[in-house]
Amino acid sequence: MRLLVLGGTEFVGRAVVEAALGRGWEVTVFHRGRHQPPPGVRALHGDRTAPDGLAALAADTGSWDAVIDTWSAEPRAVLAAARLLRGRAGRYAYVSSRSVYAWPWPSLDGPDDAGALVEGAADAGPTDYARDKRGGELAAVEAFGAADSLLVRAGLILGPYENVGRLPWWLTRIARGGPVPAPGPRELPVQFIDARDLAGWLLGAVEQGLSGPYDLIGPPGHSTMGELLDLCVRVTGSGAELRWFAPEAILAAGIEPWTDLPVWVPPDSELYACVHRTDVSRALATGLVCRPPRETVADTWRWLTQLGGTAPMRPDRTIKGVDPEVEAKLLAAAGGVPGTTPQEGTSDQ
Repeated sequence: MRLLVLGGTEFVGRAVVEAALGRGWEVTVFHRGRHQPPPGVRALHGDRTAPDGLAALAADTGSWDAVIDTWSAEPRAVLAAARLLRGRAGRYAYVSSRSVYAWPWPSLDGPDDAGALVEGAADAGPTDYARDKRGGELAAVEAFGAADSLLVRAGLILGPYENVGRLPWWLTRIARGGPVPAPGPRELPVQFIDARDLAGWLLGAVEQGLSGPYDLIGPPGHSTMGELLDLCVRVTGSGAELRWFAPEAILAAGIEPWTDLPVWVPPDSELYACVHRTDVSRALATGLVCRPPRETVADTWRWLTQLGGTAPMRPDRTIKGVDPEVEAKLLAAAGGVPGTTPQEGTSDQ
């Protein structure tokens, strides 16, 4: 297979490129040149936001069985690339997001009629993340048609090369040791997908000729907060002590779910149902296989240590992690030191 990846040097795009090379595919990447792609690819350079930014791609004489596009900004950049590649590629796969759904997103706990989409336009400039991704979807379909476009509506993505700051924050915080506030309950199921498993499904979907939208994330209950954080303690070898707090105590401290304590959202909330209760039966039926959480955590820590412990961060994403002063106050108020018993408002679940 001949594959063109628009991007291909960071996180999901890099996972796609490495997976394709592992299958023996011929891979071309088109990127800005800010990061080195994996060895073994043919590279074209250009900035999709600049005038004539697609010049190198336009001048190239190559053709491809499929294009995979991970773009997350203005939809018109997707539209320009897709129009340019129409007739030179057999299929256009766009890595979108579940954020394209109108709130509340579809979930196993939601109403049967959920699934309306946010507004978007294929030729729009930058707006917000959800409408940008929806516009990117529309751009792919406008250029390639519904039968030859694949829309991957991804949920929470973790794994090596993560440049969003979720699992890397937990790993680096736990690596520092000492008492660490852990948002409970321990048994709270969480749903995520390793970027490498997303890439594997995506390449398989291209081979199968799949089209249309697919929600893509690990199955419900893929892990729990307890397992995820215990694995972080284990792989870092830090001896950190997890101090489990009830959701009410976390929220009362002014800590924001999802961002201040990444991955976690309070159970029995609309947000929890939307991000950790996604139906992925269609993806599982078409070949999705997810590795054990221990591999995701261990491999992410190995990658982080190779970088010296500091993960790259996309400038267009929010900073993750609880403020150290807020953390210290929460621990102090609950007697959060090693060997003590959590006070009222905390939980040993």
